[in-house]
Amino acid sequence: MESTAGFVLAGGRSSRMGRDKALLPWQGSTLLESAAGKVQQAAASATIIGDPIRHGHLGFPVVADRLPGLGPLGGLHTVLSITPADWNLVVACDMPYLTVELLDALLAQIGPHDAIVPRSPDGRWEPLCAVYHRRLAAAVEAALDRKSLKMQDFVSQVDALAWSAPDSSMFANWNSPHELPLH
Repeated sequence: MESTAGFVLAGGRSSRMGRDKALLPWQGSTLLESAAGKVQQAAASATIIGDPIRHGHLGFPVVADRLPGLGPLGGLHTVLSITPADWNLVVACDMPYLTVELLDALLAQIGPHDAIVPRSPDGRWEPLCAVYHRRLAAAVEAALDRKSLKMQDFVSQVDALAWSAPDSSMFANWNSPHELPLH
């Protein structure tokens, strides 16, 4: 049986938010803790790819992004460089509405493809909540070498299973203060 591991990307600059969105309060903890807890439940592990100084106190292993400034594809490069697992659940820290049930359903799709990527009802890939096989490491490096950093482009160029997501609202993310729910 192939192994799985879970990762949460928290290496972004949060420039539109104006502060570290990973540490925004959410349901009694932070966005990052919430995401990592869900990933850990689904994949039996959760490692944060981010700043060990800013995120090290949260109780999860934290690994610094090996190629900072290259966005989520750089984070995926770090994941595939360090993972001990065949399959890797990778989730962005700023998707507060993800559920363990959705992550479990995504992991249940593991099969002959190189990635399992949700596709919203509107046809949009959701590559920041997906499962990637470690054999994609060379493809990630090649994309980085070409300076092709868009995750949408990357997943459309590899053997990715387009998993039909039942509801796109679970993938909503917070990028700026006006997107935060009112308290």
